[in-house]
Amino acid sequence: MVASTSEQLTALANTTVVVHPLVLLSVTDHHARSVSRTSSKRVVGVLLGQDNGKTVNVANSFAIPFEEDEKDSKTWFLDHNYIEGMYDMFRKVNARERMIGWYHTGPKLRASDQEINDLFKRFIAKPIMVIIDVRPDTVGIPTDAYYAVEEIKDDGTETRKTFLHVPSAIEAEEAEEIGVEHLLRDIKDSTTTTLATRVSEQLASLQGLQSRLRDIHTYLLDVAEGKLPVNHQIIYHLQDALNLLPDLSDATLTQSFTSSTNDELLVVYLSSLLRAVIALHALVDNKATIGRAELEDSVDDKEKRTVKAENSNSKELGK
Repeated sequence: MVASTSEQLTALANTTVVVHPLVLLSVTDHHARSVSRTSSKRVVGVLLGQDNGKTVNVANSFAIPFEEDEKDSKTWFLDHNYIEGMYDMFRKVNARERMIGWYHTGPKLRASDQEINDLFKRFIAKPIMVIIDVRPDTVGIPTDAYYAVEEIKDDGTETRKTFLHVPSAIEAEEAEEIGVEHLLRDIKDSTTTTLATRVSEQLASLQGLQSRLRDIHTYLLDVAEGKLPVNHQIIYHLQDALNLLPDLSDATLTQSFTSSTNDELLVVYLSSLLRAVIALHALVDNKATIGRAELEDSVDDKEKRTVKAENSNSKELGK
């Protein structure tokens, strides 16, 4: 059995990492520029903000030169002098933003992350590592935050460094919200109807739910096969979630679901009938309007022909 130190767990259990939209845009731009120049699969940068104890506010970031060998995870390069120079310039602009950690675009943990995190300990005692997923097809929150902790084994063997996952959220200040709204207004297709937007949002939500269920299924299989240790807190949360699911074997519950579904389908059926009746009424009304217009045109033509005939007869009599 493996356990972390109680002090670290107590300090990190209630910590929430708040990432601002400006950081997401900067990281996405950094990754796009890096991919356009080289075939690098991930980029690394520094996070700036404030660490208030229970809340880590990630308000800004800047990119740093980073290279690694995809075949050998132990071979990587990071420019220390560049970090110090850029941080000094950012501190002159905004002294409230401190160096609080680093980011990379993952999208998963790498073998060299622990070594890079140890390097950042030269600048900050407790760096936060945030993995920002820049893939456009990603469903859900694209951020995962981690703290490096040391695990102490009960058998007294050597401690092992690992990453502890902490909750993360995306929040924006008032000025950032205005900028994000303008950006989304430019990106959003104005020709898309409201119904299509709602359907696409529900589809994205279902895809996110399917992804989470797949992760849970993979985790439980790994625990059953002995590849991962049993985490009782995760098991308790899964048990609570499963207990909230409805019992579909109950006849009363099934009947209530069926009645509710039938009521909704009845409304859809009546709406379709009403739409068909309105369409037929509009068609008949259109036909009647066209018939009246044609009748009026024919009457006008007859009157014009009669007037012409009378005029011609009067001219002949005058001669």
